[in-house]
Amino acid sequence: MCGIIGVIGRQDVADLLIAGLKRLEYRGYDSAGVATLADDRIERRRAEGKLLNLEKLLREEPLDGHTGIGHTRWATHGVPNERNAHPHATDRVAVVHNGIIENFRALREELEELGHTLVSETDSEVIVHLISRYLDDGKSPADATKAALDRLEGAFALGIVFAGEHDLMIGARRGSPLAIGYGEGEMFLGSDALALAPLTSRITYLEEGDWAVLTSQGATVFDAEGNETEREIRSTALSGAIIGKDGHRHFMLKEIHEQPQVIGDTLRSYINPATRSVVLPPMSFKPGAAPRLTMVACGTAFYACLVGKYWLETVARIPVEVDIASEFRYRAADMPPGGAAVLVSQSGETADALAALRYAREQKQHVLSIVNVPESSIARESDAVLETYAGPEIGVASTKAFSTQLTVLACLALAVARSRGILEPAEEGRLVEALAEVPARAAEVLNHSERLREIAADVAEARDVLYLGRGTSYPIALEGALKLKEISYIHAEGYAAGEMKHGPIALIDETVPVIVIAPSDDLFDKTLSNMQEVIARGGRVIFFSDEAGIERVGDMASEAIALPKVDPLVAPILYAIPVQLLAYYVAVTKGTDVDQPRNLAKSVTVE
Repeated sequence: MCGIIGVIGRQDVADLLIAGLKRLEYRGYDSAGVATLADDRIERRRAEGKLLNLEKLLREEPLDGHTGIGHTRWATHGVPNERNAHPHATDRVAVVHNGIIENFRALREELEELGHTLVSETDSEVIVHLISRYLDDGKSPADATKAALDRLEGAFALGIVFAGEHDLMIGARRGSPLAIGYGEGEMFLGSDALALAPLTSRITYLEEGDWAVLTSQGATVFDAEGNETEREIRSTALSGAIIGKDGHRHFMLKEIHEQPQVIGDTLRSYINPATRSVVLPPMSFKPGAAPRLTMVACGTAFYACLVGKYWLETVARIPVEVDIASEFRYRAADMPPGGAAVLVSQSGETADALAALRYAREQKQHVLSIVNVPESSIARESDAVLETYAGPEIGVASTKAFSTQLTVLACLALAVARSRGILEPAEEGRLVEALAEVPARAAEVLNHSERLREIAADVAEARDVLYLGRGTSYPIALEGALKLKEISYIHAEGYAAGEMKHGPIALIDETVPVIVIAPSDDLFDKTLSNMQEVIARGGRVIFFSDEAGIERVGDMASEAIALPKVDPLVAPILYAIPVQLLAYYVAVTKGTDVDQPRNLAKSVTVE
């Protein structure tokens, strides 16, 4: 979602603001802007579209000022254009906002009756006018901000500067993440630590309802009631160096190629090769003792949960429910005493998942989170955290985060199975060895890149594409379809292969590529039968299997990619990679914006 950067510096900050916004491009955006304090005035530059447009404008109309705020906007209220771009400002205040103000219509009417002229279509503009109103009443900047915050309903992360107040910035959060960075005679504000990475390694994460007054010498943090409070200053290992593409054309391709490494890093954190066993960090509860696990996630992480459900139920024999975070709490589901909720999120800031976590808390559930950012809101509110060790993922379409989520879920399934007395040490050892082989096998899969590029040229001509799989391959089919939709804008659907004859087979003709994911496992024959039904109706099959599976299929498939033979437990981790590569090369063929596809945001921090 929207990105926020703020700097109280010792030199002109416009270039620092632009650099910070570039580190936030991965969040997704459709316009951008900056505001600085020049003399006693607020000066702004805003532009529709990519940051290149804003940079061009700044070259033509430079900005001075040692204090400023910047923003990348992902449109919620109002079309993407310069007028709706942030920062919003009056002659006294400028604001950048991530979130949604739910009562903005009532506030707008009230402000207009008081004589304020609002020029945008956004909900965010009411914030700046509301603060200005309280300043006009004689309140100080801090008191005016607190009075405005008390009137706002909804979710927000805010960065606020005031005309003439060169050593002052205010940040506030409710429902959306915001971090403060500490420098030497400088202070910073950002949507996440990545935005601040090259500026400082000392970070404070504001907690729910917090607001903070920043000067060049530090920050004073207040809770939602206005009481001064202390928040921990943490050290982060992030640096600006991680932003590079390492010679790859896109971040997405770089991150696909990083999967052997990050899967290995994740496994090293959870398996003991000497004992051939899974070792989870200490927890205040035992997931295996829960009467039921409830897994909740969004998008790609939801598909990881579907694989995890299969593993946990078949290997650990524990009941598992999986739900989409945006739907979960609205059912007011009754959750069993002693149960555990498992939240899966790359960013750890997903608004729907965070709301689901809090519902689980109300239901007195233990909470385990699987996240890529251990300092995130979801992690901080969990009883236990399993980190995925994917490192920063910049491409909007998730790749290495997904494979490391699967890796952690596989380790969790084995650990739960052992704790329940279902998995014997010898079998655990065998499966741990199978997991340990995945990084090397993943590197082998990447050798198919050129062949997948060739196949992609044909798929790029299609209007519709279907993905089929059974068992743990079904969620991989869903994920493959999602990847293709996200970055190539081709309509694609994933189906459980056995469901084809219950409706979707009506779509099959010679113009529809059908991608079949079928490792040689207990369900292979069933999948093969479903594939033959597709071929009999003129469907063009692209077949992902191992050599044994491809030998059995013969020349029935139009195209076939032979993947390494692995244990069925770990097959979904491996088979995720070719569907990612295929989607990537289709998008490249079509010339779409691979890393920042239209209308999408990396971290969805509004409902």
